[in-house]
Amino acid sequence: MSSRQRTSDDLRAVAEALRSHDRFFIVTHENPDGDALGSLLAMKLGLDRLGKDIVTFLPGESGIPSDLSLLQLEGLQRELPADATKRVLLALDCANAARMGAAAELLGRVPLSIDVDHHHDNTRFGMINLVLDGASSTGEIVAGILEELGVELTREIAEPIYVALMTDTGRFGYTNTTPEAHDLAAKLLRAGVDPRRVFQEIYERVALAHLKLVGRAEERAAVYEGGRLIISYLLRSDFEDFGVGEEYAEGIIDRLRAVDGTEMAGMIREPPEPPGSPRRVSLRASHDEIDVSAIARKRGGGGHRQAAGFSSDESIDAIVEFIRSEFVQATRAAARP
Repeated sequence: MSSRQRTSDDLRAVAEALRSHDRFFIVTHENPDGDALGSLLAMKLGLDRLGKDIVTFLPGESGIPSDLSLLQLEGLQRELPADATKRVLLALDCANAARMGAAAELLGRVPLSIDVDHHHDNTRFGMINLVLDGASSTGEIVAGILEELGVELTREIAEPIYVALMTDTGRFGYTNTTPEAHDLAAKLLRAGVDPRRVFQEIYERVALAHLKLVGRAEERAAVYEGGRLIISYLLRSDFEDFGVGEEYAEGIIDRLRAVDGTEMAGMIREPPEPPGSPRRVSLRASHDEIDVSAIARKRGGGGHRQAAGFSSDESIDAIVEFIRSEFVQATRAAARP
């Protein structure tokens, strides 16, 4: 069976499961980004139009990033509902079950579990898996599912898909910006999305506290390996100083990666809540020859080739040394003929 045929079969299997069941529990990953929340909202709105009973869930302690406040996420639950085991579990943008937080406990206890994702290292933990690692975003896959279901692409549904698409492609600048991504963007604009408004809400409504947090991370940035690697960190006390949550650290890693000459960037942060939480590490590569997801998997994490992360109980110094060592190994491997 060809990969295209298998993909079509998986898409139809997901669509049929969504048609034939009525009660759903939709979850995305902790520390959510635009793709996670945009996909979740678009799917909820689409299934709402089919008359389904929907509960949406976000695991973890971190809040909604302030730059994603345009997404109307009313009713998003932070604790598992009492009837969760009676609903179909639909996981969006989760490369592995652990990314679902407490919802991972439901696997094997729910009537059906569906895994929809675009990460190349997805573990296919669902009873039905639709994993398209060539897709620009999970939002792109959600758009295909809703089309297969015959759901009308209204402006209300198109906007969160556009948020997912725009943020996960880095404003249409990353290597996952495919012709299909641009085709979908055009379709979303024709459905009524105002690209200027979305851009302003996400990238031009910056809180002063965010700028101060960025400044502190930039002050601590250190370069290694002749400037090809840059790493910074944020402490719990930094978040407390500015009175903000961990979500305000979103996007800092991309500023580090943009430094001239940088091939890989690392950002270490200590979550302010709950106390004693493991440090979280984000990794970014500026070209496809370094697979940061392979580095992250060595510490139980994962992600994309050029954007990944993991959690660690190690000290900041130990994490820095781990990143440095892995960077050297990765670049040596890439240089071999």
